[in-house]
This record gives sequence, structure tokens and C-alpha cells, in this order.
Amino acid sequence: MAPIAGLQPIASLLVVDDSAAQREHAAGLCRALGVAAVHQAGGAAQALALLDSLSPPPSAMIVDIEMPGMDGVELLEALRIRNIELDLIVASGRESALIDSVLAIGAGMGLNMLAGLEKPLTLEALRHALSGQGSRLRKRAGAPGPAAGAPAAAPGAPAIAPGTLEQALACNQISVLYQPKVDIRTGLARGVEALARWTCPQRGEIPPARFIALAEQYGLIQPLTFGVMEQALRQAARWNSRGLRLTMAVNLSPLLLDWPGLARDIVALVERHGIPAEQVNFEITESSLVETRGGARGLLARLRLRGFGLSIDDYGTGFSSMQQLARVPFTELKIDRGFVHGSTERKNLRVMLKTAIDMARQLGLASTAEGIETLEEWRLLQQLGCTMGQGFFIARPMPGPDVPGWLRRHRERVDDLRAPDAERGQAAPA
Repeated sequence: MAPIAGLQPIASLLVVDDSAAQREHAAGLCRALGVAAVHQAGGAAQALALLDSLSPPPSAMIVDIEMPGMDGVELLEALRIRNIELDLIVASGRESALIDSVLAIGAGMGLNMLAGLEKPLTLEALRHALSGQGSRLRKRAGAPGPAAGAPAAAPGAPAIAPGTLEQALACNQISVLYQPKVDIRTGLARGVEALARWTCPQRGEIPPARFIALAEQYGLIQPLTFGVMEQALRQAARWNSRGLRLTMAVNLSPLLLDWPGLARDIVALVERHGIPAEQVNFEITESSLVETRGGARGLLARLRLRGFGLSIDDYGTGFSSMQQLARVPFTELKIDRGFVHGSTERKNLRVMLKTAIDMARQLGLASTAEGIETLEEWRLLQQLGCTMGQGFFIARPMPGPDVPGWLRRHRERVDDLRAPDAERGQAAPA
């Protein structure tokens, strides 16, 4: 078939998709657009093998980003490593934020990303993409910047030898407490955040800010984080077995975002405990987005592809731009307590609080307010349309075995917390 008017002839194109039906659909559209040779691959490994064998190689590729084994982001990385140059179109049935994030990741690698398309593909959308009108993505994004080093130790930090923390990790002195997260409209508990605590036999309670900074400084953040995840997932599995389904939020240090094999290790740990990925949410501080590089964005995109939630933590305390927020497929925005405390008395805080909540809603993100301490703050957040709440007004962090008892007591407060227009619902069973 002759090329459609306005489209430069394309000699060869490769469609990569694990769904045979979607593959055939895309291939048929390409033929209708006059592509001379359309090749197909049912996965990333097969696509790489085809690229090695085809001569001349395809000039363009349509890539599904959600595939078993090697996903679309990993395929993009493989293309960069092998210096394979061709025009790329990302296609997915997932949310547009995730598609946009993968586009930005590929562009940041220096790949020529033509467009990101939602499935099912249409003839007009594909024609527009192949016409090259998305080819300026690479120039807009620019090449990835230099990797940032580990943060400097906080001024005035106590002199704790790294061996002391290392021994604490080996002796299981790091415990986990859980702080509930509650639906602000209904008052019902929906999840918890896992919080690390260190009780040193010699020094007593050591604040998290001190030992987490120490772990980051001396290369112990990986064992610390995985130790916390191990405890949190084990606790979630116990709750699940009793019919108590709560989302589990775990903090990820920005220093871990470039850790080799992090996504693989996280998936293996979660699967070992039998926890659905959708039940786990990873929180990344807003300030770390400033230095988020292509590799880190690729890691976060892979976690999102696997079904994990991603949260911008402490929103309002960093210096991230809207462009950087758009490059990562977040699902939740956590508003720092500094915007919540005092918001009922100070107009400027209310304005900033409303702006953050409205932005989250427009981006399709859940909004969670931290540090709620009074009923007045709770009611204000209800009026502003905040999704979730967390703070001492709801509950202090507590050991895992105490959560079911707290839930039973919390049910007695639900009617007082519920918004006037909220429907009555069932609290999570204990």
C-alpha cells in the first residue's frame, strides 16, 4: 500500500509487544501507513535478537512498556548500552503519567523518542507519531547530568561510629513502628507507614534523622532499608492472614535509587512474603527529585510498572520543578506537616495547602496530609478535599501487634470524623 500523504516512507519497523493481538493490530496499522517491512517480537529479548540479525536494521520501533521478563524501560536501557539508534514510540494501556515518564526516561538516555501512545493504537495517532512530530523530545530533555555524590553529614551530628550501627543491624536492634493513614472523608483506616526506630543498649533511643543520615554516610542504607522492609512485609503478611488489608508505606533513600538490582531485589522480597505489589507504597522525598537521574527514573518507572505505589514525601520542603514531578509516575503526594500545622489560623498556609491538594487532584494523585494534630485541621483538610490524613490526632506510631486493637478503638471515632456528605462504610476488620 502506498504511504499516506504527509508521511515519509518507512522501510522497516519492529513492533515489540507480549500480546499477539496487540502486536497484530499495531502491525496492521503500520502496513496501512505504507511501512514496507513490519517485524514483530513477543518480548524484549526476542527484539534484541532480531535487531542483531536484521540487515538493514529497522528504522523505527513500537515498544510496549509492560512486558514479562525484561520490561520496556529495561529494553530502552539495552538499546542505549548497545548504541542502537532508531526512532522509538512507546505504547501502553497504562496511565498517561507512566507513559510520559517512560518517554522522559528514554529522552534522558539520548534516545530518539517520537511519541507515547495509549492503547488501543489508532491509525491517526500512529501516523502523527511516525511523521516525526515528536522527535524534539530528546532535544528538550537533554543528556543526563552527572551523578550526585552522597550527602554530607549534617552539621553537629553526634559522633556515632559506623560499626555501632552495623552491629545494631546485625543484632536486630532496629525495630519498626506503624503509623496509621486514614481516609479523611470517611474516617476509615486505609494503610500504615513503616517507621524505623533504634533503641541502643548504651545510648537509648536514637532519633531516626541521626541514624538514617549515618547509614547514608557510611554505605549502610541498603541493609537498613531492606531490614525495615523485611519486618514491615512480614507484619503485613500476618495482617493479611487475619483479613486485615492495609497498604504499607516504606521510605526509600535517594541514595538507593541508583543501587544496582534494587527493583529486582524489592520484587523478590515482596513476592517471598506473598504481598501484592499494589499493597506496597514507596515514599521518596521531594528534595531528592532535584537530583533524580535517568537511571533513578527508570528504577521508579519499573517499580510502578510492577504495580507498586510511589509517593512524593514531605512535599513543599524541596525545590522540585513541575517538569521533574511530571517525569516520575507518582501515585500520591504527601504534604509536609509544616503546611498543616497552624493552617487553621494562617491564611498563607491555607492557600499553599489548598494549592498542593488541588494540584494533586488535577494530576490524578492521592493527597496525604502529614502532622494533623487537631480536629480543626482535620475539618479544614476535609473542606479542601484532601484524600488521606496522618498525624497524632489520628494515632501515634505503634508496634504492629497494637494495630488491631487501635483499629477497634478507632471505629468508635469514625462517626465523629466522617464528613457530613460521606457514605457510611465498613472499617477494615481486625
